[in-house]
Amino acid sequence: MRQVVLDTETTGLEPAEGHRIIEIGALEIINRRLSGRTFHHYLQPDREIDEGALAVHGITLERLRDSPRFPDIAAALIDFIRDAEVIIHNAPFDVGFLNHELKLAGGRWGRFEDHCTVLDTLAMARERHPGQRNSLDALCKRYNVDNSARRYHGALLDAEILADVYLAMTGGQAALLLEDQVRSGAVTAAVPAVRHDRAPLKVIPPSETELKEHHRRLAAIDKASGGRCLWLHGENA
Repeated sequence: MRQVVLDTETTGLEPAEGHRIIEIGALEIINRRLSGRTFHHYLQPDREIDEGALAVHGITLERLRDSPRFPDIAAALIDFIRDAEVIIHNAPFDVGFLNHELKLAGGRWGRFEDHCTVLDTLAMARERHPGQRNSLDALCKRYNVDNSARRYHGALLDAEILADVYLAMTGGQAALLLEDQVRSGAVTAAVPAVRHDRAPLKVIPPSETELKEHHRRLAAIDKASGGRCLWLHGENA
């Protein structure tokens, strides 16, 4: 199973008001293990950044001066998420911005959802923990996920944290190792290693004797129930 955990940072809250994406971070999970593949770009928004947004992510226009624009990376983004289940916390927010950017880029790629399915972990958390706080920070605390590096919101860092939270929420974590991720351009930042070690479950097939005893027991149940042993007839169906 191929999944992509994705997050964005923006200039403000509403694409309808002309706000733009300024950072996209995503990482790939294959069969509940990080594959090591990431997608990360800072983007030039061609507009000012709201003070409220700046207080959240700390990304300034000066920092984005030499960054590409969304149309420059749109094809690579679509290739990265194509045919995956994309995991996003508060998905309507990010998908709304992504669709806005795709539309501004000419609409040639259609909508974000045309290329993948989307799983909203905020909706999942609200269903599992009704009446409780379900922000990413709250979920980190609930599931004992280390988010001490999160002084500011950052798209790739938040995607890494969300991957850890998602695996904890859904149970049965496989070994998870976050290695150094290549940032935008030539900048490389070390990401703290987080491990959830659990040996693969050993599958022991039944012996011929055990199978015979199993079917003998089902036959006895079928006889006693007047032919209504669902396990037996399900197996023979």
